[in-house]
Amino acid sequence: IFNSAVVADGDHYTGIFRVDYRDGKPRLHLGHSRDAISWDIEHDNISWQNEAGEPVQNSYAYDPRLVNIEGVHYITWCDDFPGACIGLGRSDDFKTFVKMEHPLMPFNRNGVLFPRRINGEYALLSRPSDSGHTPFGDIIVSRSPDLNYWGKHRLVMKKGGSGWWQSTKIGAGPIPIETPEGWLLLYHGVTETCNGLVYSIGAALLD
Repeated sequence: IFNSAVVADGDHYTGIFRVDYRDGKPRLHLGHSRDAISWDIEHDNISWQNEAGEPVQNSYAYDPRLVNIEGVHYITWCDDFPGACIGLGRSDDFKTFVKMEHPLMPFNRNGVLFPRRINGEYALLSRPSDSGHTPFGDIIVSRSPDLNYWGKHRLVMKKGGSGWWQSTKIGAGPIPIETPEGWLLLYHGVTETCNGLVYSIGAALLD
């Protein structure tokens, strides 16, 4: 159980967790905590429904992010379209989960919503990729007036920078934090070594 995405929820915390099953497939589970350290993970994985209230099946789901925007909890994760893509869903009460339209085409990962609208539009970070352990990747921002139709895609950051630690690919981490100086983005950088991929954490300020 790992890759948690957590929000303050009244006098406690609620999180969405990746849970790897013995069949090798990851699924998303809800968790609850009083201190954000010790967690009670619900036994059953999250059940999704579409806008019409009909059940929706996911073949796998992992790397969730969770954010509250204007009183609604939104979840992004790595979904199967087929092929790795960004899943998008919402919940008002952490009891009913509605799977929305995929915001972007496959292949794509690391979908992270900003916690408020910017100039009246929702904003989503992502990393276009391929169907496997992507040997490339830059961070892109996309915008939407309604969380349904997405466009205005713009390059935010490219891999590389100083040092080898982010030479292979980069991707957004948790939800960006707004500060007086700009948006604080914690992100991961990856380099390829003789022992495989090595992940490190970095930080950037966005305007």
